[in-house]
Amino acid sequence: MEKLKCIIVDDEPIARDIIASFIGEIHFLQLEASFGEPAKALIHLQENIIDIVFSDIEMPKFTGLELAQSLTNPPVIIFITAHRNFALDGFETGASDYLVKPVRFDRFLKAVNRAKEYLLLKKTASVHQINSDRIFIKSEGKLIKILLNEILYVEAQGDYLKFVINGGSYTTLGTLKAMEEVLKLPMFFRVQRSFILNLEAVRSLSGNSIELIDGKNISVALNKKDEFYQLLGIR
Repeated sequence: MEKLKCIIVDDEPIARDIIASFIGEIHFLQLEASFGEPAKALIHLQENIIDIVFSDIEMPKFTGLELAQSLTNPPVIIFITAHRNFALDGFETGASDYLVKPVRFDRFLKAVNRAKEYLLLKKTASVHQINSDRIFIKSEGKLIKILLNEILYVEAQGDYLKFVINGGSYTTLGTLKAMEEVLKLPMFFRVQRSFILNLEAVRSLSGNSIELIDGKNISVALNKKDEFYQLLGIR
């Protein structure tokens, strides 16, 4: 595997230096740039292909969360923060992992290895979109055709995806993040970290709880609830 291209985004020079030294210890990482200002990092990300971003969350003017949310096709993002309570917000933006300052090398290495596995998995994706209304997935030793309008929801289960359709389910290697590029609005919406939902599969709602037509109950993330209700035409 080629070296993974990384950038660092942190307004604290010492913090940037520590992460840069960690990157230098890992043979499959390559540090492309280091930024003290998220706005400059955003420009770099828009103009260059980057595999991993190591970003602080709390920064003046432009937070790491805002940086992640502004990217249309984001790389793997590993947040670095002094506050554990930011972790949930980080995951809701699609972050791969978060590290709490002061960052230990062993914890850094664990996060990086997880990112590497994700990127390898993404390159060997087991989901193939043939046209706008169907996909083929590798499951049970064969390629299975699934019409998009048959999908009730897709659930992330570790390194696997569970496709639940009318009358059954299939499991294949894959990531929910990659599936967001295939299962899009207006038919599908990612209601939380582990689920992409067909909006037509909703039977009833109660607060943050969603009941689907197959009887499954899942929750919608708090920061996505308003958008979800609007998509269903509920004001």
